[in-house]
Amino acid sequence: MGVVEAGADAIGLNFYDRSPRCVDVSVARQIVDALPSTVTPVGLFVNHTADEIRRIVSETGLTTVQLHGEEPTSLIAELAEFRIIRALRTDGDFEPLATQLIQECNQTGATPWAWLVDARSPDAYGGTGEKVDWESLSPEHRPDEWPPLVLAGGLTPENVAEAVTMVQPWGIDVASGVEASPGVKDLKLVEAFIHRARGAS
Repeated sequence: MGVVEAGADAIGLNFYDRSPRCVDVSVARQIVDALPSTVTPVGLFVNHTADEIRRIVSETGLTTVQLHGEEPTSLIAELAEFRIIRALRTDGDFEPLATQLIQECNQTGATPWAWLVDARSPDAYGGTGEKVDWESLSPEHRPDEWPPLVLAGGLTPENVAEAVTMVQPWGIDVASGVEASPGVKDLKLVEAFIHRARGAS
């Protein structure tokens, strides 16, 4: 729970079985039960079905779900009982991708609670250390109809202040940028990351 003690507002619990950060459902339940009410646990799912997500959420006590694969927009509507963070992975200008998602959401009646913007990689679903184009995500480039924005992708203690200043996101997400090795957090890096992010916000 060192990440919580370092000041994190939320923690991610990864249920993608090909990730080095994947956590067992029973362990996730123990973590959720131990969290203070001020910290939000977020379940990260990659191409799971609605039934699989509901089962894991039921067994762990989660209320916030992050969809980080190629899930159809209709899944957001199917899981309307949860707070949905929709990850959008981009290797360039984010706006066309956002415009397409807004159109799909309008057609299906699905509204994500927030968007998470991450860098696209052919090798992994997040946690790659690759950055997104911060300039394309700055407030002057974001239409009013966009939901709250969570910034991810290549963030580290060294660059998070610059990223927060430029993008002014609702939240930030970090994985590899504060790890000693894949799946193992370095608490000194976590503390530095949170301190610098808050100093820039």
